[in-house]
Amino acid sequence: MTQPRQRRRPEGSLSLGPLPGALVLGTLLFGTALLFSPTPGLAQATDGDWEWSLWGGDAASTRYAPLDQINAGNFESLQVAWRWQAANFGPAPDFVYRATPIYVKGRLYTVAGTRRTVASIDPATGETLWIWRMPHNPRWEASSRQNYGKSVVYEEVDGRGRIIVTTPGFFLAALDAETGRPIEGFGPDGTGVVDMLAYMGVPYDPWEGPEVGQITTSSAPIVVDGVIVVPNTGEQGYYQIQKEDVPNHILGFDVRTGQFLWRFNVIPRPGEFGHETWEDGSWEYTGNVGSWAPISADMERGIVYLVTKAGTNDYYGGHRPGDGLFGTSILALDATSGERIWHYQLVRHDIWNYDTPHAPQLVDLTVDGQEVPAVVVVTKQSFAYLFNRVTGEPIFPFEYRDVPQSDVPGEQTSPVQPFPTLPAAFEMQGLAEDDLVDFTPELRAQALEIVSNYRIGPLFTPPALPDEDEGIIASIHCPGANGGANIPGGASVDPETGILYVASIKGCSAPRLIPGEDVPGADMRYVTNGPGGVTGPQGLPLWKPPYGRITAIDLNTGETLWWIPNGGTPEVIRDHPALEGVDIGVTGQRGHATTLATRSLLIYGEGRGGEPLLRAVDKRTGEELGQIGIPAPTSTAPMTFMHEGKQYIVLSLARGGHPAELVALTLP
Repeated sequence: MTQPRQRRRPEGSLSLGPLPGALVLGTLLFGTALLFSPTPGLAQATDGDWEWSLWGGDAASTRYAPLDQINAGNFESLQVAWRWQAANFGPAPDFVYRATPIYVKGRLYTVAGTRRTVASIDPATGETLWIWRMPHNPRWEASSRQNYGKSVVYEEVDGRGRIIVTTPGFFLAALDAETGRPIEGFGPDGTGVVDMLAYMGVPYDPWEGPEVGQITTSSAPIVVDGVIVVPNTGEQGYYQIQKEDVPNHILGFDVRTGQFLWRFNVIPRPGEFGHETWEDGSWEYTGNVGSWAPISADMERGIVYLVTKAGTNDYYGGHRPGDGLFGTSILALDATSGERIWHYQLVRHDIWNYDTPHAPQLVDLTVDGQEVPAVVVVTKQSFAYLFNRVTGEPIFPFEYRDVPQSDVPGEQTSPVQPFPTLPAAFEMQGLAEDDLVDFTPELRAQALEIVSNYRIGPLFTPPALPDEDEGIIASIHCPGANGGANIPGGASVDPETGILYVASIKGCSAPRLIPGEDVPGADMRYVTNGPGGVTGPQGLPLWKPPYGRITAIDLNTGETLWWIPNGGTPEVIRDHPALEGVDIGVTGQRGHATTLATRSLLIYGEGRGGEPLLRAVDKRTGEELGQIGIPAPTSTAPMTFMHEGKQYIVLSLARGGHPAELVALTLP
């Protein structure tokens, strides 16, 4: 264990004690034992309840519910049952709300606000039953993912429920599900809170955090066989200017005691599998390789599945030569020991910000007449990678194909990358002149003029340096940082049919590489200031529609069944003066649809930047069956549950000046 190095704290600040994780806890916001008294007996589930127990509905992260009380015949009768104001838990009221609640034992649990306050909510009325948040310390303020909290996890110990949450400041807390009080005896000092930095193997100060770089959390942990498995992440890699950072190792803790059990090194150390893929000693200083997406588990087999991102930084890897395991990979770990069972690297030496953004989804399939336990990973590069989740073998063959190579000094890109043969890509890959907008000859000519200043090419076209002689600003790679499938929309899978419903957008990036010598404090040869984008002619998208879509894929065969645009046509495009009198059809929104599959329907919101509508479609055909207005566009994955015989749908809403809130819908 790395011992913390003590630094002087501001006078009058909260003491964290002499040992890692020793905290002086104020249980709730105002120092009281409870802000609200819980309703007696509410935690007792009643007949007719159906739970949404984890971020993705279940340990398989299917985002599916076998419910049909809400169906095609009554969908448009849905009404708002209650609204819960997440913005009240600020301190920034206009944050993008990314949380999906869970429903367990007759209660809802969620996180809210930039300090990731935990709340218990009455599912029938929206009444707040209790809240808890970490006492103030500057570590949460340093986190670049303050408002990225996606959920919490519930587990019973000795017949009593506890809520497990990770905070932006990199603490792990266990709370009594009935009262919200921290669990006495949990953690090294028995306060109910664990300082996870003590187990990361880096020098740190318990008050201020790591001496170099950043470590934080985004998604909830998962509990398997009594072990809390914690995924970790750092700051966005496209803003980093230092090559040294904190490796985002995976941690395991005992759910009963909070005792540290194991650590899986995402950047292998000497003697560990994959160490040789970090050449020239780059393992010693490279950070990140975070697992920021939600994680999944095969509870019967005791296996957890995690996906990762690249090492520091996202668009230049000259200081980390080699393929860089376990960057941009899927990992299958033994939950009890943390040992690797299998892995697959989806992108070798990632310099495209192709961090794997969505939870692995577990589903049992029938392939060529054989039953196969499968896991599917949807990605920014618009592939659905399918594996046997026990052995790691691809269900349909992968091909290693030659890809374009970088000419940036010091960069060493992989000569090949893996391409699934099935299913087909569900979104545009690469950019060619035939992909450019052609609503009118004038717009087409303007689009050609724009791309003449960039390098364009197939999937895995690498970032490029500006070239004044050739008039090149940068290269465009498609999909980009926000393209393909991503966490705001992601995918749902129907375990009864094996059909995947994946939301995606056409989106490209054009990162500008800047010499490190021109950036104060940089110690890398090249850095970027964000993922970069390209504006099309007259503010329109550079490429043809559809801009966003939902695709249905039969995972048993790899066949694409249908696709539909995500909603209608954005107003800014529909009313654009250059398109007056032009029939442009339905383009789909430029945001990720937020999908939810039930036994009777595929339900989706148009996502961030879309219209405030909730739509229902036929799962077999994609035909729209109904739509209703909602207070604001959806911002992340919705959920549904059955409480006291009544089905509810809960949406997270925020964006464009609308305060962050949860909205529950049900039938009259």
